[in-house]
Amino acid sequence: MDQIPREHLSIFKTISKAGRLCEQPVYVIGGYVRDYLLKRLNQTNYADIDFVTVGSGIKLAQKVGELLDVDNVSTFRKFGTAHLRYKNFDLEFVGARTESYRNDSRKPIVESGTLEDDQRRRDFTINALSFSLNEENFGELIDPFNGLQDLKAGLIRTPIDAVQTFSDDPLRMLRAIRFATELDFSIAPKTYAGIIESADRITIISQERITDELNKILAAPIPSKGFVYLFNTGLLNHILPELADLHGVEIREGIGHKDNFWHTLQVLDNVAEVTDNLWMRWAALLHDIAKPPTKRFVKGIGWTFHGHDALGAKWVKKIFRRLSLPMDERMRFVQKLVRLHLRPIALVDEEVTDSAIRRLIVEAGDDLEDLMILCRADITSRNDRKVRRFLKNFDHVEKKIEEVAEKDRLRNWQPPIDGHEIMLALNIKEGPEIGKIKKAIENAILEGEIPNDHDAAYEYMMKIKDQYLKHESS
Repeated sequence: MDQIPREHLSIFKTISKAGRLCEQPVYVIGGYVRDYLLKRLNQTNYADIDFVTVGSGIKLAQKVGELLDVDNVSTFRKFGTAHLRYKNFDLEFVGARTESYRNDSRKPIVESGTLEDDQRRRDFTINALSFSLNEENFGELIDPFNGLQDLKAGLIRTPIDAVQTFSDDPLRMLRAIRFATELDFSIAPKTYAGIIESADRITIISQERITDELNKILAAPIPSKGFVYLFNTGLLNHILPELADLHGVEIREGIGHKDNFWHTLQVLDNVAEVTDNLWMRWAALLHDIAKPPTKRFVKGIGWTFHGHDALGAKWVKKIFRRLSLPMDERMRFVQKLVRLHLRPIALVDEEVTDSAIRRLIVEAGDDLEDLMILCRADITSRNDRKVRRFLKNFDHVEKKIEEVAEKDRLRNWQPPIDGHEIMLALNIKEGPEIGKIKKAIENAILEGEIPNDHDAAYEYMMKIKDQYLKHESS
């Protein structure tokens, strides 16, 4: 523990004292020990540190609260756990225990146990590592399951039989994949086989816990690694079957399409290279999600997926709701990018009109740059020359977009005349005519018939108003 930050060491000594006063052995366990040994303490926010004691976790937490002069100790008597907040830390305390799940339940059966019992119930050997905080061996590493060896080998392995570990808590299958993805580790063969055997048991886990792990996999430096594991173990069929359905290539008359599953994972990694934005990564994962039901073979043309962008955008809402993802502006952002992801490539043609570019700028709004990131990421091919050619085309598209946006002042665009002004100018009450007139003005600006300014829009409104208000005078 030579390189433990001074503030952390001070907390550990206080907790050691509390353990002596309670006559309970106490240990630091789990992620803190793992990341200390991996030299990742500076890369990780350690607001949370876990402690295990042979005895009452609640009693120990309350004694620690007394010594630190804090009174915000939260207790969970059913599970024998407690936590308190001290400065920037959440300190979690648990009595050493055994824990298991019934076949049809998400709630564990908990019983008191020894330190080794508690380490045995941990998900992986690298998370069962602990440091003693006891006076007689303060700082000693306790490693009954060779977790240190697995850390050095870059291996995710369960402390006991993998099927038993995953039966006790099936979420551990996702955690195995998440840790392998985050740390760029491999999953040990027996642990991997245990995931395959136990995959269907993931269905007893709450959606919120599953989605939390999915988000962490997506946030990893190379998220595709996690989704390959999810696919190959069969977990993806239970969690996100629409993504698994992208896998495969159909060939007719000697013509095949690309495997959209592997393409999607490449797009995801491409996006991950340039942004940490979780919702951009979700957009990459879902951008082609509706290709299977829209796939058609057309003689003389080949495979088409017409409408997969529009259908995919509809599916985003359904998928977000099922996965308990936020149904707010983040979902709408992903929807927008999925719906628009084909539009920029259509602007490559030299003959494309300014009005088409204006419509994309207005529809994408503040998310135009993110849309272009996704579109660039969507260019995948084994042919490097082809990729370079498409990227050069996108340089041309972005230049055209910038030119039109600057010329027409369309960034963050709002129509120069709103509904209130239309009602006042034409002396009419609220009704459908207002929306029609407003839309006509908007179309005229986007088609380049009138400039994007108030006076031109007002003059145009007065010119066209009669065709929308005819029924008012009849």
